[in-house]
Amino acid sequence: DDAEAYRIWTEDCGVSPSHILKTPNNFWEIGNGPCGPDSEIFYDRGEAFDPQHLGERRFFEELENDRYIEIWNIVFSQYNSEEGVDRKDYKELPQKNIDTGMGLERLVCIVQGGETNFDTDLFLPVIREVEKMTSKKYEGENKMAYRVIADHIRTVTFALADGAVFSNEGRGYVLRRVLRRAVRYGIKLEISESFMYQLVKVVADNMYDYYPYLQEKVALIEKLVRTEEESFHKTLVNGESLLKGELEAHADTKRLPGAVVFRLYDTYGFPKELTAEIAEDNGYTVDMEGFEKEMAEQKRRARESRGDQQSMGKQSKDLMDFEEESVFTGYTDRECFSEVIGLFKDGVKVEFLEGEGDVILKETCFYAESGGQCADTGTLWNDTFSCTVTDVQKAPHKQPMHHIEHVEGTLSVGDKVHGRYDFEARERTRANHSSLHLLQSALRKVLGSHVAQAGSYNCPDYARFDFTHYEKVSEEQLKEVERLVNEMIQANAKVTTEVMSLEDAKNTGAIALFDEKYGDSVRVVSMGDFSKEFCGGTHVSELSQLGVYKIVSEESIGSGIRRITSKTQMAAYNDFKHEEEYLIETARMLKVQNWQLLKERIQSLVDENAALKRENNEAKQKARNTERHKGALHGD
Repeated sequence: DDAEAYRIWTEDCGVSPSHILKTPNNFWEIGNGPCGPDSEIFYDRGEAFDPQHLGERRFFEELENDRYIEIWNIVFSQYNSEEGVDRKDYKELPQKNIDTGMGLERLVCIVQGGETNFDTDLFLPVIREVEKMTSKKYEGENKMAYRVIADHIRTVTFALADGAVFSNEGRGYVLRRVLRRAVRYGIKLEISESFMYQLVKVVADNMYDYYPYLQEKVALIEKLVRTEEESFHKTLVNGESLLKGELEAHADTKRLPGAVVFRLYDTYGFPKELTAEIAEDNGYTVDMEGFEKEMAEQKRRARESRGDQQSMGKQSKDLMDFEEESVFTGYTDRECFSEVIGLFKDGVKVEFLEGEGDVILKETCFYAESGGQCADTGTLWNDTFSCTVTDVQKAPHKQPMHHIEHVEGTLSVGDKVHGRYDFEARERTRANHSSLHLLQSALRKVLGSHVAQAGSYNCPDYARFDFTHYEKVSEEQLKEVERLVNEMIQANAKVTTEVMSLEDAKNTGAIALFDEKYGDSVRVVSMGDFSKEFCGGTHVSELSQLGVYKIVSEESIGSGIRRITSKTQMAAYNDFKHEEEYLIETARMLKVQNWQLLKERIQSLVDENAALKRENNEAKQKARNTERHKGALHGD
């Protein structure tokens, strides 16, 4: 019933009406959120793929077939899908968009005459390499396993090359599931050892012409994939042991409950298909319906936990429609005197505020949280009004939006206000932020160029840096990293900022975040010859302002991703002093005059303790020998 699209196709584009199928299925939606009618474009592959010679009946009667292949889809996202609401009652979105995509593999398949997308030179090199690892050839029922492996290793290779990592949450969890699915299909092909890592080089070589950067990351990706594969094989062994126990526990009914299948799947990562296969081989039935109910309940909980903030299904119309420009002046200005151009209460636009709410100014010196840097706090005021700015976030059109509390007086659109951020807190934040640029440079020198930022956070009290690395950083490496950062600080290089085109910035060799969306122009922050990165945050003007740098902790937060927490300035100095005082107090307890002699004193106590243990063991042995001798005399 999308008459407008039909008119454009037939009248403006000249498509014959006899080539168009109108169907209620031409509507795209997936759960709550943006949805709308769509146009699907199909290609006729000809008689070779129509053995029964049914012709256009296959298309217009929507019969399953390989002749008419969809190669392109255009979705007109104009409605908001809501569970339980009839489609005809969907509300229109405040901002409409077009979601369109054409499949490269499908086009190649058509050009090369392959049976499927996988029977092309995009995938066949991987498939041929897998064939060398097993006696099961790429034919018949084995084709599915080969195709899954070929598709998934390409996905994993590119994701890891771009900085993603395996983990237990978010995209890292999806990536883990993708690899494990491929490993399971490898088992179906009777490949029992780790093998996916051997396919990484095949993908990199096959994609070299357009993605040459993959080559330099092959070794790292191979190591990450192999580690993950080996971990999953251990999971399979443990899962089989747990499953055996569950089968014994339900031997009376010979039926495995869905809750058990789900627990093995969700908690231990044991594939449900493998659970069903093993259970059925042992004469059990499996409650897969119960499993699906458990899975649906988990998805429901996940949707609820995400909340409205992350739901595409909810849009604040007033905020989405508010497009007035707001300029950030806080790179240079500590204060601002500006006009109120927008006021919002719980996302609804209002003309005045008498209490807590959100304020957008024409110009502001307050930094909105982004790029890992926390938001500024401070105050807004004029002759009749004052408030505390407790947070600053970016509105849908990137304007800094100040959340205000402790309000005295009334604020109206058009009012002029003074603003001042907490300068001391910003100074500490700037130092911590700048230290992370130096940290990344030091990590790449000590650990290798594979190190890439996987997340960060910096505030007045500390800085946190997440990075890709496949093993624990040793104490010696951490010491060297900390030393290098402090060496850079001592060099006192100037910190410079340039705004340039995205292409020019890339040509300078500046480091960018792989999943960040950059505009046409970007800020590039340089710290002497030590560091050059894309960054929109605030920084010190020279490195000596960092004072001193201290690594507080280093830990793993997921497979292939590590986290370093650190401090600068007085916070770092206070940490060093605290450790010194701890040593002095410990020396005093052990009656050592100088804490520098503490190591010798502790070694002496360790040796003394070992000697006492030996004497004690010898005394016990003598006592046992004496008891045995007495027993022998009495005939015991």
